Amino acid sequence: MVQVKISGLREYLDPIKPQLSDVINSCVVDALQYPPDKRSHRFFLFDSSDFFYPTGRTERYTIIEVSMIAGRSGEIKKQLIRLMFERLQPFGISPQDLEITIFENPKHNWGFRGLPGDEHQLNYKIEV
Repeated sequence: MVQVKISGLREYLDPIKPQLSDVINSCVVDALQYPPDKRSHRFFLFDSSDFFYPTGRTERYTIIEVSMIAGRSGEIKKQLIRLMFERLQPFGISPQDLEITIFENPKHNWGFRGLPGDEHQLNYKIEV
């Protein structure tokens, strides 16, 4: 399982949501060898009065949180981060304006399609 949350200002992210989702999905697929059809993205869009960001960032400041089943190597996770920094720049989201956090949990901490995660037979590898 991989789930992605994208947070930022509504006025900048709302017009590019489908394209942004496509690019983020391509990063997940390429770095994690994840099936392209397993996309699970959620956008959290805020008005400027509800979204504060650190000094030195612009209005395009974006936070990406990736939750996944534990098992990928450190190098694979670094590759995911590098791809996101690279591929999101054409959207005007500079590396300075992008923060990425990866959260991992063991399979038994996930529940989907009616079972705990460790009772599923997945059609993709986690140990990459």
